[in-house]
Amino acid sequence: MVRRSVRGHVATSVLAWLFLAIGPLQAVEFTDVYASIGAGAEGRIDNVGLTIFPTLIIPVGGQFEGMGQAYTAVAGDASFFDANPAASATLEFTELTFVHNNWIADTAIEGLVYTRRISDFGLAVGGKFLHVPFTRYDTTSRQVAGGRYSEGTVGVNASYNFLRSYSFPGIAVGTTLKAAYRHVPQEIAPDQSAVGFAADIGVLSRFDLLKRFSARAPNFAAGVSARNFGPPVEGEPLPSQITAGIAYRPIRPVIIATDFILPVSFAPDVPPPPPGGAVGASVRVTPFFSAQTGVLLRWGGSRVSMGASLTLADLSVDVNYNLDLATQFRNPDRFSVQARLNFGDEGRRALRDLVDQYYLEAWRASAVGNLEVAIEYSQRALELDPTFTPAAQLLEISLATRQLQRDLRAIDLESLGEMTEDEPLF
Repeated sequence: MVRRSVRGHVATSVLAWLFLAIGPLQAVEFTDVYASIGAGAEGRIDNVGLTIFPTLIIPVGGQFEGMGQAYTAVAGDASFFDANPAASATLEFTELTFVHNNWIADTAIEGLVYTRRISDFGLAVGGKFLHVPFTRYDTTSRQVAGGRYSEGTVGVNASYNFLRSYSFPGIAVGTTLKAAYRHVPQEIAPDQSAVGFAADIGVLSRFDLLKRFSARAPNFAAGVSARNFGPPVEGEPLPSQITAGIAYRPIRPVIIATDFILPVSFAPDVPPPPPGGAVGASVRVTPFFSAQTGVLLRWGGSRVSMGASLTLADLSVDVNYNLDLATQFRNPDRFSVQARLNFGDEGRRALRDLVDQYYLEAWRASAVGNLEVAIEYSQRALELDPTFTPAAQLLEISLATRQLQRDLRAIDLESLGEMTEDEPLF
């Protein structure tokens, strides 16, 4: 018999989901275990836990986890990698992120993400690794084998932000290609290792809607993401889902977000679980500290999340805690820590400040009638940022005004010439 060595009592439903994701290990009748669980729920969760590669759907940490996974439209840091692949083209900073997650009992997940944005193009690479100790016993309770079940995923992301301008941040479209691998030691269960492939596709747009405060950044966002789409592996579907979300900032320090989650199954004999949803919020308490909370609602996996973010000059730390049926208060599980190293913004902030400075100088010159200087500074601003429409509008006004002045001078000179020919001045 194969048994998992755990510290403490773990909720049976969650263990069954994990074991079913691992596959039909030798000499274990998971079907009977799962049937006994589903019978008490009147068949509503008969199909929960029947997907392979749970690491594709388990959040590693960060604000994505802290907001209860209501992050499809927020996607503001490297944890976008699990939420919306379009976000890498909109992130402010180049980041390297390390994550550790004490998931269930002695199960741990480690993660790493590197993301960079070059103008309107974003790219990222990342992965996560899950490991679970297993022990095998014979009928006399004698240990006959031991090992560690492990599972990992890696992904490569690319995205582009289209139609970006001063008044419209654009529409970002992105994709992430993933590969997943699980390893089951031969002495535990032969021929249970597997490899799978999947892809994410996402769209993200931000804009102003019902905005009651002054800020250049938009206060509303909408996003759609198709995650973990790929062929079944050994007859088991991937944890595929379509997620649509919105995020709204009613006041400057507060973000409220909600997601609708529609699971999808590409295995003919395995129906998808029922739809679910998530609601989350983030509140910036000080310029360097913010708090997050959220609720994830889905059959077989609902949870309440609480998190906090500390942002320093070049380092940010996100700490999250989750409460669900698998949470053990005696052990530090359902607890994650994420550290983000900030490598700068590729000079985008300095460029924006210089464009703003040129624009203000152009306005000052225009206000006192110095059109030549106004035109010069407007052109400098547009050379640095062709999408800066206020400078383009000021340049158009200044050029039109200068041409009008030249036309008026020409008319005055022509009138003066006619007076000289027809009527002597003295």
